[in-house]
Amino acid sequence: MKKVWLITGCSTGFGRAIAHATLEAGYLVAVASRKTEDVRDLVDAHPHTAFPVQLDVTDYDQVRSAVTIVLEKFGRIDVLVNNAGIGYFAAVEESEEADIRRMFEVNFWGLSEMTRQVLPVMRAQRSGHIINISSIGGLKSFPSLGYYHATKYAVDGLSEALFKEVNPLGIKVTIVAPGNFRTDWAGRSAKDSPLVIADYAATSEVTKQWVRGISGKQEGDPALAALAIIEVVEAARPPLRLLLGRDALDGARGKLAELAADYSAWEDTTLSCDFKA
Repeated sequence: MKKVWLITGCSTGFGRAIAHATLEAGYLVAVASRKTEDVRDLVDAHPHTAFPVQLDVTDYDQVRSAVTIVLEKFGRIDVLVNNAGIGYFAAVEESEEADIRRMFEVNFWGLSEMTRQVLPVMRAQRSGHIINISSIGGLKSFPSLGYYHATKYAVDGLSEALFKEVNPLGIKVTIVAPGNFRTDWAGRSAKDSPLVIADYAATSEVTKQWVRGISGKQEGDPALAALAIIEVVEAARPPLRLLLGRDALDGARGKLAELAADYSAWEDTTLSCDFKA
């Protein structure tokens, strides 16, 4: 039986790469995007296996409708890929509340609602796999991306708890943490704050310019990342966390070393807080 995939944010970037790879592999794929014309070429190339779905993940009526029409079309949902997401460049002090909240609505609350709507389906099936596209920025933080990191740390925390809740029910959860990939994320979906504070020029501004400067030259290949995600979905024992790209692996190992150093250096203070026997 062919697995049915529901993938959000398929118009560009990782979503498009995953949609293309899964369709080429012969899966049944609900290709979701805010504008269905943005995925028309994918549907035209795979008219018997691709199904366009209009979906803005911040519109909960559309979220519920999307799940319903996918079930009406295919009868089940085996894989949910929560990919839709946006970015935002600003030092914490420079960040504007409306843009922060908009990013949380897309990156976290939209992902949360998609998951909550698909869970009853997967529980009834006693099977399914939820793929949450996070980032190395859900494990390690950099200046200029503080609130973006906050959304991805939230995805990581929610996903780990979800994994522990649903794994006994036959439902798998994987957090995908890419490093730098050629998706034009920085140039297309990551907004800048109009407020610029000179004191952050050596930290926030440097990081922002570096990320924008490597756009289109990143080492990560989205097509290969899509194949890695398919490999995870077909694995008998998929990981809770999947790093994608050498820079993600290096960054995660560096973060582990930083944590271990702090924990060890302050171990005596940590232990001093317990009641004495």
